Amino acid sequence: MDETRRAERREAARCPEKVEKIVRTCLYEGYLLWPYRRSALKNTKRWTFGGIFPRSCAATLGEPHRMRTQVLVDTAGRPAEAVEVTVRVRFLHVVDRGVVREGPDGPEAVDDLTVDGRRYLAWQEATEREVCLPVTLGSVLSRPARTAVDVPAGTDREPIEDGAGRAAGALVRRWNALRGTVEVGAEPVGDGVYRLTVGIVNTTPCALSDPTALGAREEACAYAFVSTHTVLHCPTARLVSLIDPPERLREAAAACENQGTWPVLVDDDTDGATDETGGDGSSAHTVLSSPVTLYDFPEVAPESPGDLFDGTEIDRLLILGILSLTEEEQREARACDPRAREILDRCAALDHDELLALHGAIREFRPLGEEA
Repeated sequence: MDETRRAERREAARCPEKVEKIVRTCLYEGYLLWPYRRSALKNTKRWTFGGIFPRSCAATLGEPHRMRTQVLVDTAGRPAEAVEVTVRVRFLHVVDRGVVREGPDGPEAVDDLTVDGRRYLAWQEATEREVCLPVTLGSVLSRPARTAVDVPAGTDREPIEDGAGRAAGALVRRWNALRGTVEVGAEPVGDGVYRLTVGIVNTTPCALSDPTALGAREEACAYAFVSTHTVLHCPTARLVSLIDPPERLREAAAACENQGTWPVLVDDDTDGATDETGGDGSSAHTVLSSPVTLYDFPEVAPESPGDLFDGTEIDRLLILGILSLTEEEQREARACDPRAREILDRCAALDHDELLALHGAIREFRPLGEEA
């Protein structure tokens, strides 16, 4: 990769806020891209990537029950016991959303409720979950560190009131318990270089009556870790690019085995980073391991007017697609999910100049024939 382009991407991704933005973009892409509607045919397969399904039924469903990330850590001679690594596993938890109406005989479950012109539909949402495991490299060389994924089942009730403040109904959200493990281990592969492995396994009891039935996968999503991402941060050493590693580490990088995920560098020289290796664009202090295929140092297009969850592209096509929805389609999207409602409202509020800025952008000029 051209050194100038690499430096530009590294600089763009340096801010922790930008790192968080790209993580959230990838986390929600399969959930909110092109705001989903319950009646749309394409939404029958909604939770499409990054899923880790319960071990007891995953094979029957043709889905994985584990995810593995392997990256290289270059300590530049620093003792492994002094190298700190924080592993954060983030995923979405599918939530069933029911609608209740206050009737003459008390609350009753309904499929559709409109209160003062605002519509509510029963469907599914998702909420974020995170598991954090801080370790030192030396501590996981002889024995991996392990922490549990332990999310209890629960319910939540959100009242719906009319304009006069009277109770008109409620949104009732329910979610299943999730169980699993996150394991972190390491092994030496060279002088001051280690292979770090993060394994995630879903051991949730799965209550599917027939895993071979039509629609069983969609039912099992309620027991899955959806859109699973791993963020690794190492402030006292550097994580090596698997896309463009230094020559001396190419063989070790090629030997890393990643299952269901794709690790890329996402920042450099973050606050508190105190290593001695320096940054040449082939290593960084933070890696995002995502089911979305990215390049090193990705960034959300600066023209994007807020979260639209479409990866690293300019949002013109997405916004025009949203604005071309019929009024009924927009009403349904708003009724299906509060995050979708935010996207629709944001797009509708864009003025002419903001829309014009999405038509294209020149990032750089290069001599004709220069390799990209």
